[in-house]
Amino acid sequence: FRPFLVVESASLFGVAQERALMAGAALECIHCYSLAHDDLPAMDNDDLRRGRPTAHKAFDEATAILAGDGLLTLAFDVASRAEVHPNPAVRVSLVAALARASGLGGMVGGQMLDLAAEGRFEAAPRAFDLAQIKVLQAMKTGALLQVACRAGAIMGEAGARERAGLDRYGAALGEAFQIADDLLDLEGDPAVVGKATGKDAAAHKATFVGVLGAEEARKRLSALVAEAEAALAPFGDSGLLLKEAARFVANRKN
Repeated sequence: FRPFLVVESASLFGVAQERALMAGAALECIHCYSLAHDDLPAMDNDDLRRGRPTAHKAFDEATAILAGDGLLTLAFDVASRAEVHPNPAVRVSLVAALARASGLGGMVGGQMLDLAAEGRFEAAPRAFDLAQIKVLQAMKTGALLQVACRAGAIMGEAGARERAGLDRYGAALGEAFQIADDLLDLEGDPAVVGKATGKDAAAHKATFVGVLGAEEARKRLSALVAEAEAALAPFGDSGLLLKEAARFVANRKN
């Protein structure tokens, strides 16, 4: 899904698809590394991912850790290649955006907040309010989805208005994706979702559903889809597929 967002956002500015696919591949390396590490016993301790044994179950923990390390490093190798963009300054901007979204101010920092909410570092779980959960999830889940959209604008050397529109779209999409994920954990069929469900509450995770309840979470999800669609107004009909992507996020089953 993240490479799709890179390709479609880049297409708004006429970026060649083969270049956008390279950038999307770099981002997917980061995403897949995060899944291998997130599934480890020290993190979420999951046995299944996409209906198959997780990396540490299929192989072992050392292999899962090193595979993740390798994928993260490969991501920046790929993003820095001339095939991604002929302008070195654009490639540097892309590498910087990927690093910030995946690092301490993004996904890694969000994961640390997630563990803190579970009470990993204290005697008991820490109660997060809605504002804190929004920050946590914007970092942990939203940052990579938002940078997927930002990457297209970077590669297309877009103007400030277009970049702002894609940033707003990516932020709304990221929050919507997480709410849909929370609802799937609450209500989803493990056989369809492809992993164990019902784990968030048991682990005392800070989730939108946990604070808002399922019904209010669904209302928030619908509002976020509308917000994402409105952010694409500057692109007219060219943004129709990205609008459909927002609706897909809200209605997905896995």
